[in-house]
Amino acid sequence: MLPHEVARVSEVANRLLENIERVMVGKGDVVTLALVAVLSEGHLLIQDVPGTGKTALAKAIARSLDCTFRRIQGTPDLLPSDITGTYVYNQQDSSFVFRPGPLMAQVVLVDEINRATPRTQSALLEAMQEAQVTVEGETMTLARPFLVIATQNPVELEGTFPLPEAQLDRFLMQITMGYPSQDEDKIILRRFRDNDPMDSLQPIAGSTQLLELQKLVRKVHVAEPVEDYIINIIHASRSHPMVDLGASPRAMLALYRTIQALAAIRGRTYAIPDDVKALAPFVLSHRIIPKAQSHLRGANIKDILRDVVNSVPVPVEETAWVRT
Repeated sequence: MLPHEVARVSEVANRLLENIERVMVGKGDVVTLALVAVLSEGHLLIQDVPGTGKTALAKAIARSLDCTFRRIQGTPDLLPSDITGTYVYNQQDSSFVFRPGPLMAQVVLVDEINRATPRTQSALLEAMQEAQVTVEGETMTLARPFLVIATQNPVELEGTFPLPEAQLDRFLMQITMGYPSQDEDKIILRRFRDNDPMDSLQPIAGSTQLLELQKLVRKVHVAEPVEDYIINIIHASRSHPMVDLGASPRAMLALYRTIQALAAIRGRTYAIPDDVKALAPFVLSHRIIPKAQSHLRGANIKDILRDVVNSVPVPVEETAWVRT
């Protein structure tokens, strides 16, 4: 990746970050992670309680990128055709016309995804993995860029359908929003007192430009020691005594792509081990299944991942990161 190319990615990413932070107060780290997912052509799963800004984040991303946005509310009676679209009968010419569903948008928010039935989740799975939907035997390609931001409420589990591991694995990253601090709450009160900043949010980049930036991110150099570091962390997750199912090859590729995006956002033409350490918890947390006894011993996914990352030696030859 050439210096002027990474400068272009970093400049646009920082403008997007600044623009989205007009709505998302005190969530710079969360917005950065969301932009990593966007530039990596991945999907984002947000697990947090209601009212923390999950919908606002999705809408702010869509407006900042000048992308079409649709919201889907997960409910037990939601049918696959409700999200993919369906054919309706046109009485004027006695034909069936396709009426597109919300999945045909470029940025799709799926609120409380675990309230949708497995059948509807499978339709969403096809869209996320293959960037296409199948209706009445006909396959239709989705517009690019295509980003799914799904939310889960970790508190209220009654009437939910837990996401299968295959679908969880389709999300590039899982993050949480968290509550704002007292000072941030005061800023929110004053900023939203008279009007909603979302109403005046202007696009920073178009969808065509985003596709170009996504291609540039793939050119970020990842040196062999950093590649080995990723592989060692993946294998350490598989052999950890508290883990029943470790990270898959898809998880390894996801971690690789996200560190390329983070390096570009930070203005580097190359990735470093610190990028891996920063993103591993968000890329791997939903892809690892702990053993049942780990909960009895007071260990959770965060503790296990911290142990996994700390168990792998960090490469230290700084001159090796840069392509020569």
